[in-house]
Amino acid sequence: MIHDVMPGTEEQLQKEMTSGYVGIDPTADSLHIGHLVSVMILKHFQRAGHRPIALVGGATGMIGDPSMKSAERNLLDEETLRRNQEGIRKQLAKFLDFDSDAPNAAKLVNNYDWMKNYTFLDFIRDIGKHLTVNYMMAKDSVKKRLSAESSVGLSFTEFSYQLLQGYDYLHLYETEGCRIQMGGSDQWGNITTGTELIRRKTSGEAFALVCPLITKADGTKFGKTETGNVWLDRRYTSPYKFYQFWMNVSDDDAAKYIKIFTALSHEEITALEEEQAAAPHLRPLQKRLAKEITVMVHSEEDYNLAVEASNILFGNSTSETLKKLDEDTLLSVFEGVPQFEISRDELSAGIKAIDLCTEKAAVFPSKGEMRKLVQSGGVSLNKEKLADSETLINSSYLLNDKYLLVQRGKKNYYLLIAK
Repeated sequence: MIHDVMPGTEEQLQKEMTSGYVGIDPTADSLHIGHLVSVMILKHFQRAGHRPIALVGGATGMIGDPSMKSAERNLLDEETLRRNQEGIRKQLAKFLDFDSDAPNAAKLVNNYDWMKNYTFLDFIRDIGKHLTVNYMMAKDSVKKRLSAESSVGLSFTEFSYQLLQGYDYLHLYETEGCRIQMGGSDQWGNITTGTELIRRKTSGEAFALVCPLITKADGTKFGKTETGNVWLDRRYTSPYKFYQFWMNVSDDDAAKYIKIFTALSHEEITALEEEQAAAPHLRPLQKRLAKEITVMVHSEEDYNLAVEASNILFGNSTSETLKKLDEDTLLSVFEGVPQFEISRDELSAGIKAIDLCTEKAAVFPSKGEMRKLVQSGGVSLNKEKLADSETLINSSYLLNDKYLLVQRGKKNYYLLIAK
């Protein structure tokens, strides 16, 4: 998990309990899995007896960091930032201990609190004079945006970002005794600006540790799906979809991610890798990775439901399992299957199964074909075998008071939606 570390960092961490922080951008009221690496770093930091500080960048979030980005971002207002901060705190509490009276209990801070009353004149006098433009221009993130290939250029606002992040570090150094800043490797330039500012302004020593940016084995971006980010909040990514994301990673990625996103021991991971090598089709690495991370981010119950939901498509699950699914999960599981709208009023009066699946919804091309398959036990309604094609189907069959699931043969599903 360590990409680069400043000389002296290890000695500092072995010497005493050390406060260290990670900055999180509050552009949404939920973290996504791209944030998880630095959150896991804080989790390990606390487990090792050190004191983690999560800094929500309320002030810097109003500006935008140029690192690894080709364009400026939208700016947020204070009300949105506060709401986002609250959402992020709730999620971090699943990883970090904020509330105990342990000396290394985690702390959440927002840089807007110390930046909002700091005037521009005071800032450039107190902070700006300590770092030269030459020093700031030498940073990779700045050089890249000033280079010929960048058509956007770099605004003064974004150029000043590293100064603001450096000041955050200085402020936490002075008020919280913070001696180390951690983050992704793209933050190295901003973090070392902070250590330099602390050295020049206080003659004190501060340290830096960055973790690698997570990539996928095929070179595409980690954490993105066709529908966008994989979020930790169930409102944006259901626990089922979250679980499926980890289940579907490649073998190479699973072997890498399980070392980064879980707290499993070296021995357990080695044993899982051996199992995977012996029987890759059983996917023990993906299964354990998906379990550990879904339980950590959501809950054991959400994990169990996600496994059951997966079995509906791929295993021999029952109608009981199907009835347990909430609407979002049901629609996630059957995303992409053919859908038909049926009349709620007609269903209330009752419709024969054979009429429902031929005339009202084109599940079967003919009644003769449906009768034949029903007789051989090949048709199910809501995961229960249909014994007679003349069975009367009414509203009591609806899942979530809205859906009927018809299964034709082993693998063909159809979702009927009552409207």
